[in-house]
Amino acid sequence: MKKAVIFDLDGTLADSLESLQYCANYAIGTCGYPEIPLEKYKLFVGDGADTLIKRCLAYSGDVEGEFFEKAFLQYQVFFKEHCMHKVKPYEGIVEVLDALKKAGIKLAVFSNKPHERTINVVESLFGAGYFDEILGQTDDRPKKPNPNGVFYLAEKLGIDVQDIAYVGDTSTDMMTGKNAGAWTIGVLWGFRDRAELEKYKADVIIERPADILSQVL
Repeated sequence: MKKAVIFDLDGTLADSLESLQYCANYAIGTCGYPEIPLEKYKLFVGDGADTLIKRCLAYSGDVEGEFFEKAFLQYQVFFKEHCMHKVKPYEGIVEVLDALKKAGIKLAVFSNKPHERTINVVESLFGAGYFDEILGQTDDRPKKPNPNGVFYLAEKLGIDVQDIAYVGDTSTDMMTGKNAGAWTIGVLWGFRDRAELEKYKADVIIERPADILSQVL
């Protein structure tokens, strides 16, 4: 039995792909580029807002990032207002979180989404104070897959890393958990596929949110 679970946000707790597409398409649109299809964003997201915009621009033809500063600023401003655009929890995830809380498991979120927007999304979906800790991207802390954030959350929770399960949907998440020494759970309802999760050595791969319970309790 684990004592805490750290969740990735986008693609794990929250179905947020349309919000990321909506805001990034707006940003690159201010630079004259056409909208990018939703499916492409499954490969663009997960490594922070700056990397998202760089990938969008490269896909659009701006390989050198000539318009990065303009597009990134536009994204930040627009995303602040629209980060909840069509965002919803994945089906079954709330019931799983409730069951974990009832069992006394500590819950945390660790995202490469900007910290304030991470708090905004998590509290909008689940309520203020629902999670024990929430951590998004900040200028003074390295992004995932650096394990610094996991160590920080473990310390805040007062729980050893080996007693923590890390749940996510991408290679970045699996590397983050592995780098920290946590038990990694790869999920298939998010943005990436089984092959990626297997390649990055997820300890276990699950198909439904309810499967988290048998891996943690």
